[in-house]
Amino acid sequence: MLELTNIQTEQRNERTAKIDQVSTLEMVRMINKEDKVVADAVELVLPQIARAVDVIYEKLAAGGRLFYCGCGTSGRLGVLDAAECPPTFGTDPELVQALMAGGTAAFTKAIEGAEDDYVMGGEDLKKAGFTAADVLVGIAASGRTPYVIGAMEYAKKLGAKVIGLTCCPASQIDELADIGISPMPGPEAITGSTRMKSGTAQKMVLNMLSTGVMIKLGKVYGNLMVDVKATNEKLVERAVSIVRTATGTDNITARRALSQCGFSAKNAILMLLCGVDAEQAKILLDGNGGRIADAVKTKQGQEAE
Repeated sequence: MLELTNIQTEQRNERTAKIDQVSTLEMVRMINKEDKVVADAVELVLPQIARAVDVIYEKLAAGGRLFYCGCGTSGRLGVLDAAECPPTFGTDPELVQALMAGGTAAFTKAIEGAEDDYVMGGEDLKKAGFTAADVLVGIAASGRTPYVIGAMEYAKKLGAKVIGLTCCPASQIDELADIGISPMPGPEAITGSTRMKSGTAQKMVLNMLSTGVMIKLGKVYGNLMVDVKATNEKLVERAVSIVRTATGTDNITARRALSQCGFSAKNAILMLLCGVDAEQAKILLDGNGGRIADAVKTKQGQEAE
């Protein structure tokens, strides 16, 4: 039988032992105080996060894909991060994918026993067409979820890179991973409710992983989200604002440039910065890995010759 008291995320938090007996204000203060330690815990594993970003970037730059795999809260956090990449960074939905024990039904409703299915972890990866060119991030606060372990071991057999994200250093998942990321935010305000501090820590790490990779892939210029897809009115206005900020131009000029290149903020920025048309901007970007800064330098070099 699994001894939960040996798992760090299952320890009792003495600081909140009487949380059911205090005022509502004091209750939320207790929770807030516990939440404040999460960022510090993540800070301690920044070197591992940076290594993971580099590994994922290398795989994606070479044509591979990023897969998240998890159960319960951990799985849903992977689904959330994957789902936000296309609208935020203009990626193909296939580039970042998430698998969750119990399938899509488990996104909104707990599927009992799914996380204990070791075999299904590998089977789900196989069905998704996972290959050695891809990279897997296994997510589990406890570090011992069979479904995630099954997926990680399947990926390793293929020769793929495997990253572990847990809140339990030296756990089975942590040790199985090529790179183990294990922030320790400490016992939850409510014992065992790993959707709280552990979930917050995992969300912070996933934000860094995907955002860091997208920055390295050239989907950010300065700190501007230049690959945003203008698929609704709000995002159209955001694209206009990004182009204006990046180039110092006015609203009319920004909109005109965007309309000439299919509302690609990245292309419009390069058009205005380099004085080229939409086709030339695309050629410059394609020749510089989609990085605006590199494309600008290339254009300046051409003009200096």
